[in-house]
Amino acid sequence: MNCSSLRFAGRVGMWRSHWSTLRPLSKVISTDLVNRRAIKAAYSSLSRQSSKGKSVIITGSSRGIGKAIALRLAADGYDVCINDLSVNQAACDKVAEEIRGMGRKACVALADVTNRDQVKEMIGTSVRELGPLHTMIANAGIVQVQHVLELSDEDFQRMFAINVFGVQNCLSEAAKQLISQGNCRPDRPGKLLAASSIVGFRAFPLLPHYSASKWAVRGLIQAYAMELAKHNITANSYAPGIIDTMMWDIIDAGVSKRTGLDPNEVTEKMAHEMMAIDRVGVPEDVAKLVSFLASSDSDFVTGQTQLVDGGIVFT
Repeated sequence: MNCSSLRFAGRVGMWRSHWSTLRPLSKVISTDLVNRRAIKAAYSSLSRQSSKGKSVIITGSSRGIGKAIALRLAADGYDVCINDLSVNQAACDKVAEEIRGMGRKACVALADVTNRDQVKEMIGTSVRELGPLHTMIANAGIVQVQHVLELSDEDFQRMFAINVFGVQNCLSEAAKQLISQGNCRPDRPGKLLAASSIVGFRAFPLLPHYSASKWAVRGLIQAYAMELAKHNITANSYAPGIIDTMMWDIIDAGVSKRTGLDPNEVTEKMAHEMMAIDRVGVPEDVAKLVSFLASSDSDFVTGQTQLVDGGIVFT
C-alpha cells in the first residue's frame, strides 16, 4: 500500500470514528422517507381538510372584518372565541349567538390586547370553553388620520400599543399555548395570523403611524414564521385594502377634514382612482382570504403577507 493509500485509509478511519456516534445513515434516510411519505399521503387529495372541531380566537371580532372572519370560519367548521373590549360585550354576545345558530360552539372572552395578562386569560377561556387552540387571529387594531409632523408621542404610543404590541402579545401567548399542547404536526400545523394592511406595503398620506405599525406586523410575522416552523406552526398576515367598515368611516372623516372633500365621497374616490377592480371591498372579501390562511390549503405557506385590495398594490 503506497503513502497515498495509507493517508486515505487514515482519513476514512477518522470519519468512521466521528460518525460512529451518530445515527446510521440508513436509519436517517428511512425515517425521513417515512415522514415524507406520510406528508405526501396527507396532501394527496386536492380537497380541503375539514376544520370541524378546531378552535380559533379572533381579536376585535365584535364587528367589521373581525366579525366577518368569525362567521366565515364558523361556516368552515371552526369553533370560535369572540374577543373585544368590554364596552363591546353586547355586540360580542350577538356574534357568538349567531355562530351557535350555525351549529358551532362559540364563547366570548373580553380582553384588552395591550395587556398581556388579559391576553393569557383570553386564551385560557377559549381553551376551557372550546378545547385545545388551533388558530390565533390577531385582528384588533385602530387607525388615526394625522399629518406626520402633527403626531404627538401619545398618538404614536397608542397606535403601536394596539397594532404592534397587541399583535405581539397575541402571537406570543398563542404560540406558547400551541407548543405546550404538543398537537401541531407537519400535516396539521398550528396557525398564527395577524392583520396588516396595504399601507404595510405602501404608506398612505395622513396615515403615517398607522402605516408604520402595519409594516411592523409584516416583520413580526416573518420572524415568527422562521422561529416556529420547527414546532409545526405557520405564521402569516392578511393585508386589506379599502374595505367598507367603521375604520374607513374614520379615515373618510379625517381626510375630509384635512382636504375639504365630501366625507361621503372620500372612499369611493380613492377606490375609483387607485384600484384595478373598481369597487370598494367588503369585510367578506377579507374573510375569504383568511379562510384560506386558516385552512389546510395554506399549510405550505408561511411568513407571507397576503394582499386583498382589489388591485392597489401589485407584488
